[in-house]
Amino acid sequence: VGSSIPGYSPSFKRPAEILRMRRKRARSDTAVSSGRTGCTGQSSSSPMYVRPFSPGPLFTAQNHSGVGTKRRNPFANIENTHSPKKKLIIFNDANRQPFMLTFTPISKLESPINLTSLSACLWEETREHPHKPQENMQTPHRKILGKVEYNPASSCFEYPADWSLKTRVLFTSPLSLSWAEHLKAQEEAQGISQHCRAQFNPVPHSPQNLVYWQHPSMPWLSLFPRINAERSFSGKSTPWAQDAALQQSLMREWSISLSSLYTLLKSRLCPYFYLCSYQFTVLFRAAGLGSSSITALISPTTRGLREAMKAEGIEFSLPLLEEQRKSKDPQNLTITDGEEHDVYNRDEDGSFSWLKEMGVQDKIKKPDSHIIQLQKEGSSVSLDHKPESVICVEGPHTFTLINFLINWKGVVASSGSQAGLPPTLLAPSAFRGATMHTLKGRSVNVRSQMGSSYQNMSSLEITGPVLPSSLLAITTLLQPAQKGNFSAALCTHTPTAVLNINIIKQQVTHGSEELSSCGLHPASIQQLQQPSSLGKTALTHITMSNYSYTWKN
Repeated sequence: VGSSIPGYSPSFKRPAEILRMRRKRARSDTAVSSGRTGCTGQSSSSPMYVRPFSPGPLFTAQNHSGVGTKRRNPFANIENTHSPKKKLIIFNDANRQPFMLTFTPISKLESPINLTSLSACLWEETREHPHKPQENMQTPHRKILGKVEYNPASSCFEYPADWSLKTRVLFTSPLSLSWAEHLKAQEEAQGISQHCRAQFNPVPHSPQNLVYWQHPSMPWLSLFPRINAERSFSGKSTPWAQDAALQQSLMREWSISLSSLYTLLKSRLCPYFYLCSYQFTVLFRAAGLGSSSITALISPTTRGLREAMKAEGIEFSLPLLEEQRKSKDPQNLTITDGEEHDVYNRDEDGSFSWLKEMGVQDKIKKPDSHIIQLQKEGSSVSLDHKPESVICVEGPHTFTLINFLINWKGVVASSGSQAGLPPTLLAPSAFRGATMHTLKGRSVNVRSQMGSSYQNMSSLEITGPVLPSSLLAITTLLQPAQKGNFSAALCTHTPTAVLNINIIKQQVTHGSEELSSCGLHPASIQQLQQPSSLGKTALTHITMSNYSYTWKN
């Protein structure tokens, strides 16, 4: 079979025979080339002929494409071959200033590239480019062109509001940040006084932006975070664990503080607050923060919590499940709990009707009722402790939710290191029974590698429960102080990342005036009113360069 294929040779050749064949092929190629160009007096040793690095035909210096192409190295593979980075140079119509972007080869693109909006494009292969390097951070005006990421020259003066709680924030800047750690006693007193009086200056003081209010407060315990925090409580003194009277006293004071917070929220004197228990987190937001009524988000939840809320008459929705249902069912058909139970019973009766017609219903064992019930509730149980289990309570049902949280025994752990300890309440405004706390800051000077050189960088680490308004105020403070150049790495309390889902059905236009007495800066209120664009994610990096924000989530 092999002999019938042209050019197939099953025998092996010695090196001498291979060299003889190559010399013969080279002479024949030289004769053909000489016949075409009319140059017959040159030999293979002439400097006009150049042999490539790998075995193959000769290339003439006069015409490199007339004889053939260079043969591929048979020992080369993807791992040991180097391909220079391909870059795209795009010229702007306004100032004809080129800028560079890394791109994926066209042959590997999943979708065609549309560059009709650009004036001129030039693809070239180069190792380095003297122009401005590309940015890996995201901007809200980024356009995705196939696999090409194109950032137009536009400035973004704010980043999306992040409703998740941060455990740690690390700021870095080429300018010194030691001023934020070492404050004069007069500056600290003035900042705290301005925070309590809700007074704002053009250049706010650092302590004013680091203040938050908490209940309960145990100086020897860190009461945030509370989910999966057994290790931080181990080995610490918990005198209430075995004292029922002390537990009742703590719950009595906690109930008064929670009722005070909701009253302030309803009066628009407090913009929002968090309730952090050992198994879930609740975010209460005042009317005017994107909604015309008070809203509450609870995450993560369990089937037991949802059933207990239903038993108390609290109406709630599951926003993420509703989005999935709408994407699967364009008609948005919904079924209530009673209708779903009736439909299931009809299906159950119909599945055994054909057995009765055949007269074999007694020979086949019918599944037990508890097995059928478990199969029916399998979908709801699978949501437990997942981001999709987040529920939303709106309007007057939030008041019922407050009473439910005060009276429900499941809000406090019955065993473990957190047994008998009420949930932690966090708010940016003062409330009854609250203790004023300030975020802890620590400044360190480091040397960071920037390309081929090292640059002196100053870092500021802030630890504690960083509230959304505190993050906005700190970044606003750093803009003029660091001359518009700094970056921040954010550590998010993971269970609270899903609180960034957008539940706004109708945009509120006059919320800033209604929340003018809540104690936050008007710019922070306006930014918190914007619909969230982060979804189930949270911000991880924020960078300001030349007073323009970019971020990652």
